[in-house]
Amino acid sequence: MTTWRLDPDHSSVGFSVRHMVVGTTRGSFRAFRLDVDFDPEHPELGRVVAVIDAATIDTGSEQRDAHLRSADFLDAGQFPAITFTSTHVDSRGPAEFALHGRLTIHGESRPIVLDVEYLGEATGPRGGRSAGFAARGRLDRRQFGLAWNVGIEAGGVMVGEEVKVEIDIELVQPAVAPASVPEPVLVGAA
Repeated sequence: MTTWRLDPDHSSVGFSVRHMVVGTTRGSFRAFRLDVDFDPEHPELGRVVAVIDAATIDTGSEQRDAHLRSADFLDAGQFPAITFTSTHVDSRGPAEFALHGRLTIHGESRPIVLDVEYLGEATGPRGGRSAGFAARGRLDRRQFGLAWNVGIEAGGVMVGEEVKVEIDIELVQPAVAPASVPEPVLVGAA
């Protein structure tokens, strides 16, 4: 099993939710950590632990983001982390698998399954390796205590109940540095 490091510059944790029945609002989290053990020959042995900083939610609207950080939604002051811990992996083919785990948001923990596509590996210009993954899933925000809503005159609600999760991850393993060569010792130097 190989341990990989997150490449935060080439990774994203995003979501989308319906707005007033007719629109879609998209957002992401700017800060997250990820620990991954992965072997493409044995994806069923993989392990993932993710921690997302709830206060870094970003939908492009500071007013909306402040509301999402409030007690009406994430309550980021009391519940600063959103966590995911994998429980097992089911292979669905050579490059697709189901990642089962426990997602904790707003102090509520529920099972979730992410559909993951392994995008392959590449060797970088400095010799390190990179591996890419795309994960998609859905959750009912009400199951995590995120029940705030307002009815709208035409029927329906302001904020959709289903949240689509969209995660794109690039992992890296740096090139192995050559062993250092000791300085020569001068014999007989005065």
